[in-house]
Amino acid sequence: MEHAAKAPLPEAFLHFLEANGLDPSIYTAVDSTPRYIRLKPGCEACLEEVEAEVKCKLEKLEWLPGFYSLPPHVHIAGSKPYKEGKIYGIDASSGAAVMALDISPGDHVLDLCAAPGAKLCMILDLLGDSGSVTGVDAARHRLAACRTMLQKYKLGDRCRLFVADGTAFSVIPQGFCSDSKSCESGLEERMDVFKEWTSRRPWKERKRANQSGTPQLVSRSQPPELIYYGQHSGVIGLTKGELYKTVSDNEIASHGYDKVLVDAECTHDGSVKHIQKFEHWGWLTLQRRLLDAERTDNLHALQLNLLTNGFRLLKVGGSLVYSTCSLTVAQNEDVVEQFLKENVTAELMEIDVARNWPCKGGRIPKTWRFDSLTSQTSGLFVAKFTKVVI
Repeated sequence: MEHAAKAPLPEAFLHFLEANGLDPSIYTAVDSTPRYIRLKPGCEACLEEVEAEVKCKLEKLEWLPGFYSLPPHVHIAGSKPYKEGKIYGIDASSGAAVMALDISPGDHVLDLCAAPGAKLCMILDLLGDSGSVTGVDAARHRLAACRTMLQKYKLGDRCRLFVADGTAFSVIPQGFCSDSKSCESGLEERMDVFKEWTSRRPWKERKRANQSGTPQLVSRSQPPELIYYGQHSGVIGLTKGELYKTVSDNEIASHGYDKVLVDAECTHDGSVKHIQKFEHWGWLTLQRRLLDAERTDNLHALQLNLLTNGFRLLKVGGSLVYSTCSLTVAQNEDVVEQFLKENVTAELMEIDVARNWPCKGGRIPKTWRFDSLTSQTSGLFVAKFTKVVI
């Protein structure tokens, strides 16, 4: 069983919490914060099987379809339903961020920080047999784990995954081509088109990668690397030139993504379990990772750049959800305010489903905050934008 913090929180961290208006008792609530699972659609009949495997009763969340809570000490990774791809481990607050997108059939969705993949899978489940999902992450090994999840849950048909810097990614849905007829004609004569995806790479390509060494984190200057694409993800039949075609802002306005999720890299201070790990790692490590001014300034810039690029790829009338698992003002409201100042076509939207959420409003109207005391979930900030014509 996991235990509440034994050692007092360090003074520097308490000052940090006070500056952000945060209650220190949030970080002693781990024993009372449930774990959450999401049932894969179509597996509702296996609820009793899941309960028998994990040896406890699952409590249905009335405010979040398909989600159930279970005691914090229960582990699901060894259970048969988990291994068979019938349940997901995902915090309810993360599920709320996905629900805020209000995904509709036929949507083309961009998940700009896709790893570790639970939200990506939820998006695909909600989308069903239409539209497409593009997952992007700068960490190759973490995106490879996303690919494994897609295969485990049999969700890859309408998905494509790119290792790329999310602040510079520029590929729009389905490899949009200005002249769709020329894109579709004469495929049989073209030898350089993408064929059905296979995990096997040519021997020469593998040798070249082994010799050069493959960096796990890509830089802004590196071109995107397509590591997976499904049969109906819009990639098959395109050439590389068509897939990576440079498009104008006017073309993006009409042919960009319908929905974008930017669940940005952050200090993870909203996760009680994450903060409590520093009891073992050492509080000096926490100070370096969380309280260091240079580190937080760099994160603020990264978050703003991710949000800005995600919004650039959004079509007019589309919607973007920005979220972090931080509870700090600097990584949330400050980013939102600066983004709105710099982007005149961006407007904050009401999140209709939030009326039923067990959370608090942020410091900016229409934004929301989850935390372990108020929501019985991990901490999360959520804001939603739309793109308008000026």
